[in-house]
Amino acid sequence: MSDPLVSVIMNCHNGAAELPDALRSVREQTFRDYEIVFWDNASTDGSGELAKNFGPGLRYFRSEEKTSLGAARNSAISQARGKYIAFLDCDDLWAPEKLALQVDLFRKNPALGLVCCDTEIKRGYRTVGRFFETSLPRRGKVFAELLRDQWISMSSAMISAEALRKIREDAAAIQPLWFDESLNVCEEADVFYRTARDFELDYIDRPLAVWRAHGNNTTFARFGEIAAETRLILAKFRRLYPGFDEEYGDTAEILTRRADFQEAVSSWKEGNGVRARELIRPWLPASRKYRMFWLASYLPGSLFNALAGLYFSLPGFLRR
Repeated sequence: MSDPLVSVIMNCHNGAAELPDALRSVREQTFRDYEIVFWDNASTDGSGELAKNFGPGLRYFRSEEKTSLGAARNSAISQARGKYIAFLDCDDLWAPEKLALQVDLFRKNPALGLVCCDTEIKRGYRTVGRFFETSLPRRGKVFAELLRDQWISMSSAMISAEALRKIREDAAAIQPLWFDESLNVCEEADVFYRTARDFELDYIDRPLAVWRAHGNNTTFARFGEIAAETRLILAKFRRLYPGFDEEYGDTAEILTRRADFQEAVSSWKEGNGVRARELIRPWLPASRKYRMFWLASYLPGSLFNALAGLYFSLPGFLRR
């Protein structure tokens, strides 16, 4: 039996509540030459049984001890047989034509390392935004552009196995596998960035993925870690890519500004509005978002969740 063209990586830890919808969105794909590599990260809620009931086409693996998400993704990738690797988190969804349209782009351009698509952001049944809402990403060699404005959701990404092999080889002296297991919340972005350093990127301007945002999404809950990891990624790139600051000095400044903002949000949540304003003060002219945050930092940090929900309900142009 020949290997499938696409390996769909699904990593799961106690995702039983939303997993059936995610699996259904794979089953309904118009493109059929795929396998699912399902990595059960020590679930205790019956997720494994739900996955096994998918039937032929799903290969089930289980870790008896819970690991980091990066380590779990690495374990799943090590089992993949496809020429292209797509990722679907167990609380996300795909439109039926998602895989077919991405494979078509890869077939048309052998230089591609990654293809993504627009992604709807939903809270409950309500769509609150899209990744491409305010501007379209760029195509081609877009390393610097992606660092400045990360537009790829994990469940929208399809990466060639060749690109994954290359980024692993390039970073072998620093990290032995694809996802950097020293990172806990930015391991996905790190892989996207390094793919963009060596390969062309493309995208489909249609919302073919749905990101279901909720209280467990780490993007909203762990800003302090995101800040620290943004700085770690910047330091790593300076080691991986000699002359990084000379070639990408403006981008390095943007990463530093981003980390300061993320740390400021974390400080405010912890009740330290003064520290938050110290971090953000140098960057106030940079965007409306920073100025809105400056005003919010005078309010109690306990209001973070309510204000975050209000912020994401604003039109995209007001969130820049």
